[in-house]
Amino acid sequence: MTTLQGTAGSRARAAVALAALAAALAAPAARAALFEDDEARKAILDLRQRVDQNNAQLTTRQTDQSAQIEQMRRSLLDLSNQIEGLRGEIAKLRGANEQLARDLADVQQRQKDLAQGTDARLAKFEPQVVTVDGKEFNASPEERRAYDDAMALVRKGDFPAAVAAFTAFQKRFPKSGYAESVLFWLGNAQYGKRDYAQSIGTFRSLVTAVPDSPRAPEALLSLANAQLELKDTKGARKTLDDLLKTYPKSEAAQAARERIAALK
Repeated sequence: MTTLQGTAGSRARAAVALAALAAALAAPAARAALFEDDEARKAILDLRQRVDQNNAQLTTRQTDQSAQIEQMRRSLLDLSNQIEGLRGEIAKLRGANEQLARDLADVQQRQKDLAQGTDARLAKFEPQVVTVDGKEFNASPEERRAYDDAMALVRKGDFPAAVAAFTAFQKRFPKSGYAESVLFWLGNAQYGKRDYAQSIGTFRSLVTAVPDSPRAPEALLSLANAQLELKDTKGARKTLDDLLKTYPKSEAAQAARERIAALK
């Protein structure tokens, strides 16, 4: 009995000892597990804090970028509006330039028309260069018109009116460059009027005043014809001889030879 009680006591003490040993062994493990949980939580908290910071920075960045994008959008819109405004101004300026060009063209045309009109009016009074019977000279518009009017009467065969017109011309323009031609055609008009004596005097005046005139040979031939009309054959023969002697190569000289042959 006593032995059994001793054995039981030994077993109890061994069990207590084992329990104490197990507790002693379990305490460090528990402390280690607790330490690892704290570190993990701390690491998670740190990571979450960094994530939150990154998210905050990202949000701030996005906000700044959105503000910048909005500012750029507004700037682009303002620039687009300015461009449209400039286009409108350019269109207005182009239209104004085109109008100015048209106005300038109109002014230049009016100036040209005015200058031409002025030149035309001045031309009515300014002398003009004319050429008659190979002779070039200046003649006033009135002088030229008076001569042309008289010549028109000769062409019409209105010899009395032509004589009056040429006579008036001589009185009005005594020093005219037309003087030689006027004498020649006045003599022809007088001949056509059958005023042979006056015709002879006019033709003789031309030959005496301007013996080198291209009309002088014809004037002598017409003078001889007028003499023949007056039955002055001797005078006509002498005039024809003078024509052949003075102007032998002229066309009138050939006609003079025929006249002389007819007189024989």
